[in-house]
Amino acid sequence: MPQSISTGPSISVRRLWPSDRAVILDYFLRLDPETRANRFMGTVSEAGVRAYAKSAITADGLIFGAFVDGVLRGLGELRPAGPRPPGTLRGRMRLGPEAEAAFAVEREFRRNGLGAALFARITDAARNRGVSDLHVRCLSRNGPMRGLAAKLGANLRLLGSETEGALHLARPTPFSLWHESIAEAFDFTLAVASAGGRA
Repeated sequence: MPQSISTGPSISVRRLWPSDRAVILDYFLRLDPETRANRFMGTVSEAGVRAYAKSAITADGLIFGAFVDGVLRGLGELRPAGPRPPGTLRGRMRLGPEAEAAFAVEREFRRNGLGAALFARITDAARNRGVSDLHVRCLSRNGPMRGLAAKLGANLRLLGSETEGALHLARPTPFSLWHESIAEAFDFTLAVASAGGRA
């Protein structure tokens, strides 16, 4: 008797666009209280989450999503650490020499490489926008985040209830710029197709 073969969940990571606003809100509202507190460095109300999700996609920087079987299960953000410099860098928005990364993965979908994949996309985008030092900050009790940051080479410092880390990034190369251009074109195509499916 033929047996069906499970190939496991379908996982993809892509940049998020304004058409993903509703998906981003759904993601934040699904987070359990501990994951939400870890992501926002403290307790935040549902109204606060809604306000943040509404503005997140248009704030300075970039957002990336990790999808499992077409559902957003992890989200990573790249934000300038200070005022964003004017102009562009090789056709991309400039972020300045320092930027911050923040991300979270829904509890049930951890240990599947989603966090590492999000962090890889964030570091690539950061280096291609002139960032030399990428900072991460988390609650000291957030073991998964501390472990991932350390694994990826961030120098971590314990500062009471918070932990800070920094990762020094290499300069962009013609290949890194080309690779991101291809990835973003593909990301945008997926976002348009996904928005059409939700319409």
